[in-house]
Amino acid sequence: MNQREKWCLLVIGSILMVLGQRPLAAAAPQPEEAPLRPVATYSIVACDPASGQMGVAVQSHWFSVGSIVAWAEAGIGAVATQSFVEPGYGPLGIQLMRAGKTAPQALAALLLADKHPQVRQVAMVDGQGNTAVHTGDQCIPAAGHRQGMNYSCQANMMEKETVWRAMAAAFEAASGELADRLLAALLAAEKEGGDIRGRQSAAIVVVNDKVSGTPWKNRVYDLRVEDHPQPLLELQRLLTIAKAYNHMNRGDDLLTESQIAAALEEYSLAMAIYPGNPEMIFWPAVTMAASGKVDESLPLFRKVFSQDIRWAELLRRLPGVGQFPDDPELLKRILSQLPRVRSGR
Repeated sequence: MNQREKWCLLVIGSILMVLGQRPLAAAAPQPEEAPLRPVATYSIVACDPASGQMGVAVQSHWFSVGSIVAWAEAGIGAVATQSFVEPGYGPLGIQLMRAGKTAPQALAALLLADKHPQVRQVAMVDGQGNTAVHTGDQCIPAAGHRQGMNYSCQANMMEKETVWRAMAAAFEAASGELADRLLAALLAAEKEGGDIRGRQSAAIVVVNDKVSGTPWKNRVYDLRVEDHPQPLLELQRLLTIAKAYNHMNRGDDLLTESQIAAALEEYSLAMAIYPGNPEMIFWPAVTMAASGKVDESLPLFRKVFSQDIRWAELLRRLPGVGQFPDDPELLKRILSQLPRVRSGR
């Protein structure tokens, strides 16, 4: 029996203890000792009741912090596990909440099964907005947490004890979708001094409220900055790009349903968010031209072609696979927007 299997059995017994029942005899074995790794960080877990979205955001002076700290599953819950990190709190916490346990019940069970709870810092939120958080008394100062309605902010090895309170205030005051509010909390932490060692990586994971057999379709955002001198600024940039691509994806979905007007509206939003990317201009132009809005499409094609004439070659290839009308005159009219080559003397 490996370490994870032993811990799973112990967790089952701990849950029964939390619920006032007799623990299972099979839960007796203790997991093998694992090396303790200090992943000092600040994070927030939160649920947005209006949209049903849940998420985790984190920043640390540690490489690829998102890969071990941030865990979330659509319709189930989200977990942040840090300090002397035990990554197992993530998948096991999700598993317990999937089985119907609340965030407080899941965290209590895992702490009972842990031989080193005094060095852990863990927070959870479930699909009903219940939150739970634990900061062990041997987490490296400054360490602490603050809970609010549908969220929990936690931090350890911070420069100041004001970090988690500043995060909470920023999250409560922020507007926009959940990802924007999570990022606002991280930026507030950094403004207060953040990690006493500095900064290195950051991540945001946001899932929606749908439980399905295809969890990858229910991740609204899954962004990681593995190593960067300014990880939060880079994360902010990536979030902006991700928003644009979310609109593009919705536009594509609407287009397959022949909802042309709605698709163009989504494409237009994508262009407004990320105007520097020719991808955001080319496909709306293609949709316009294919749906009869040729005059409106020409300025967009002109802009794309001026950035890179290879977009014209891509357009030529679309009719052959049914992605654009097989109309030579239409194609000729659009390709007239290619930049003219000036002849030299």
